[in-house]
Amino acid sequence: MTSFSLPLHPLTSYGWDDAWADEFAPYDAEGLLAGRVIRVDRGQCDVVTADGVVRADTAFVTPNDPMRVVCTGDWVAVEPAGNPRYVRSYLPRRTAFVRSTSSKRSEGQILAANVDYAVVAVSLALELDLGRVERFLALAWESGAQPVVVLTKADLVPDPATLGYLVEDVETTAPRVPVLAVSASSGEGLDVLEAVLSGGTTVLLGQSGAGKSTLANALLGEDVMEVQAARDVDGKGRHTTTTRNLLALPGGGVLIDTPGLRGVGLWDAETGVGQVFAEIEELAKHCRFQDCAHVAEPGCAVLAALDSGTLPERRLDSYRKLLRENQRIVAKTDARLRAEIRKDWKRKGAEGRAAMEAKRGRR
Repeated sequence: MTSFSLPLHPLTSYGWDDAWADEFAPYDAEGLLAGRVIRVDRGQCDVVTADGVVRADTAFVTPNDPMRVVCTGDWVAVEPAGNPRYVRSYLPRRTAFVRSTSSKRSEGQILAANVDYAVVAVSLALELDLGRVERFLALAWESGAQPVVVLTKADLVPDPATLGYLVEDVETTAPRVPVLAVSASSGEGLDVLEAVLSGGTTVLLGQSGAGKSTLANALLGEDVMEVQAARDVDGKGRHTTTTRNLLALPGGGVLIDTPGLRGVGLWDAETGVGQVFAEIEELAKHCRFQDCAHVAEPGCAVLAALDSGTLPERRLDSYRKLLRENQRIVAKTDARLRAEIRKDWKRKGAEGRAAMEAKRGRR
């Protein structure tokens, strides 16, 4: 008996599945075309559809809210014809990688949508900046994607023991996150990375000069992304990639390459920060007081771990810094939270004054 299998949907290699088909059903009934955004620039986007790549205008779905603009990775409903043709809507996002546009503003910027893996590229040509790694990881966890740290340019660390120590340092900084040392030039570690990323959507993140475009070319198997040399002084390069591009990987899955990010501001990422510093969050459960600030409270399990040396001071400092930054960003858009913060400041100020008066009274 001969068995027959149904042909795959033309967009399956770009992540299309039955759940997306169900979401798109109302638009299909209107005669609109399903597609995935592979590039956005200046109010227009390139969309890959069953009929090929089409150029579409995003004017109909570009509201004042910067969090709701069409971005690379979105699944959209496009007019089947027209000059120009328009994107009529985008499907609800499963995940979204968002950063703050500026530390002085209260707007978020969507870098990529519907991402399964967030690869944080870190160059081994420079000394590791673990604080920056933690910042990227907080945003990655908050997006809903699975973070992966890739230490690029591993060929620059020829001693296996030294390379092993560097990987261990990052693993300590990135609990529950795969950490891979990869060399695009020698091919070291690429097979493992390809296996991890196959079948999903990956966004590639990192500073300028981190080797993202070189890594993207290695994963794609051809020189698709332009590469420029990084400066010897600080390892930084120009923004070789100037837009976010979604490209199909030969081994399965798709890759979104992004411009190098100089500033990586948090955007409502409290949950992500908690996941990066999971060991501190776990310790906090054993503090005597539920609202312990881990500063000077009696019975603080976090401070006890710090005193015993089981919790590095750098980790606690970084945790506090990212929580404070995130609180400031959220407070800019949340009047209730701003009021709570002011109330908390007044309470702590009153407690401090009372403690000082009591101290003076004992003299």
